Amino acid sequence: MNTVAASEAISMKQEHGTERRRPAAATKQEGDPQGERLQKILASAGVASRRKAEELILAGRVQVNGQVVAELGTRHDPERDHIKVDGKLLRGPERRRYYMLNKPRGYVTTVDDPQGRPTVMDLMAKPKHGPRPEHVRLYPVGRLDYLSEGLLLMTNDGELANSLSKASTGVEKTYLVKVSGVPDAAGLEQIRRGIAIDRGRLNEIRAGRRDRIVTAPAAVKPVRGGENPWYEVTLTEGRNRQLRKMFEEIGHHVEKIRRIGYGALRLDVAPGEFRELAPGEVMALERASKGLKVVPKKKLPEFAQLKAPAPRSRR
Repeated sequence: MNTVAASEAISMKQEHGTERRRPAAATKQEGDPQGERLQKILASAGVASRRKAEELILAGRVQVNGQVVAELGTRHDPERDHIKVDGKLLRGPERRRYYMLNKPRGYVTTVDDPQGRPTVMDLMAKPKHGPRPEHVRLYPVGRLDYLSEGLLLMTNDGELANSLSKASTGVEKTYLVKVSGVPDAAGLEQIRRGIAIDRGRLNEIRAGRRDRIVTAPAAVKPVRGGENPWYEVTLTEGRNRQLRKMFEEIGHHVEKIRRIGYGALRLDVAPGEFRELAPGEVMALERASKGLKVVPKKKLPEFAQLKAPAPRSRR
């Protein structure tokens, strides 16, 4: 070491009093390729999905080595850095778990509801078949609204959840939809080709903040006729209340929605029940999240079918 370098080293020791490692939050430089992005670390540890993890960071609820990190993109080492969320120390990556839940009507697809309504987490907390460590934090992939039912994915794999939720991947989601009245052929063809709907939530639309968008093409086929028929509809996107808005555009109110398919998965558990996915099913989801084609089983399970209508009593 030359004289100048030695002098600088001594000066640094005198200034800081020690050569202890500085907190990672203060030393990571922009463009530093080392470590993982903080939101990815949180997602891998099962804290939340990637998107929710970003919200936690921006809200100032995450600390790294004692310092609050409130900006996205910083990189850290989950093995060496002490990362806390809401004051709780983050532990290593959890074993990734994947579940299919049959959500009944009357449950909110969220981890916590400020209005105190039942959530899908209440269903996952009940004793069920198969192993599920209680400490594993799960969250839903996408949404089914309060009045909708059917197949909902639950996982602690933030990376996969984020990929599946992107419209660009085109993951197919299949629904049974019951509508009021019989749509004409022209209206159904509009839905098949893509139809203009209001983007955003209902309260925003009612407030006059209308923003129209054309939906992606959808597959529509009749399942059961009658005055209030059922249709099987397959979408490759998941906009807010999309199915309801599509049928309302052609003059028909949607009475019931049941999701029966997600990628290659088909609903095969009873309402309110769940099961853990097999490794092959997880692989199929990973393929679908990359935009690759997956093929579901041809035979529909019991819970993915409509029940036979009850026979009318004879007077």
